[in-house]
Order: sequence, then structure tokens, then C-alpha cells
Amino acid sequence: MSDPATNPLEELGLSLDDIPQTDPLDEALAELQGVMDKDHALGPFDDEMMEDGEPETATAATPAAESNLQKLVMSIPVQMDVVIGSAEMPVSDLIGMEAGSVVMLNRKIGEPVDICVNGTKIATGEIQSLDDDPSRLGVRITALEKS
Repeated sequence: MSDPATNPLEELGLSLDDIPQTDPLDEALAELQGVMDKDHALGPFDDEMMEDGEPETATAATPAAESNLQKLVMSIPVQMDVVIGSAEMPVSDLIGMEAGSVVMLNRKIGEPVDICVNGTKIATGEIQSLDDDPSRLGVRITALEKS
């Protein structure tokens, strides 16, 4: 083992003057700037490549392509929920529930319900039975949320 008073750099034949005194953060920022400059010079990213491996030049979307995109977007399913009310209670009441228990909601019969799409309220409405199937419930939209 080496003498504790001996500098490990001296054992390797080096001195502090031989080690570059640069800030690692400055080096990282300079490297990042270089990558960003190269990225900017290449232009926008495009997944499509020509057969020779070179990026294909960007072209304007045709009306047919825009129509297909619109059809695709319009076919994306969303979750619609009709919220008739909510309740807040202590855990002890929740644990004490059994079949036949009634939970009082924060709304009265006939009050508007919230219509939510993917968790976002988009409208209010009123519950009603369907004309063609009275055993089923529906909701009539009475007001849309302002955006």
C-alpha cells in the first residue's frame, strides 16, 4: 500500500496541471448545443425515407389524405358517462353497507345530470326513458359547456 502522504497523481507521474480544468456542466451544454444545431440543420423529422435512405421531401397533404385522417380521427372511441350524483361518507358508513342500503346523493330527482366525455364535463342533461324502449334510460342534453 502506498504512503498516505503520497499524492495518487504523483504515483502515476501526473500533476494537477496535467488534468484539464473544465466544468462538466459547460461541456454537457456545449455538446447539447451541438446536437441541437445538427438537428436544426436537418430540418423536420419525417418517418418516410426514399429507397436510397435519404429523407423524402415533405409534400402537402392531399384532400383525400386529409379526408382519410378526418375519418380516422372521427372513428376514435370515447367514454361518455352520465353522472347522476355523488356522495361523501366516512369509511365506517361504507363498511356498514349491505344489500338494501340506500346512499343519499347530492342531487334531487329531476335536477340536471352531468355529461362527461373521457372525464371532462361537456354538457348537462336530464334523464328520461326511451320512447322506443321504456325499460332503457337515456339523457336529453339541455345545455353544452362553454369552452
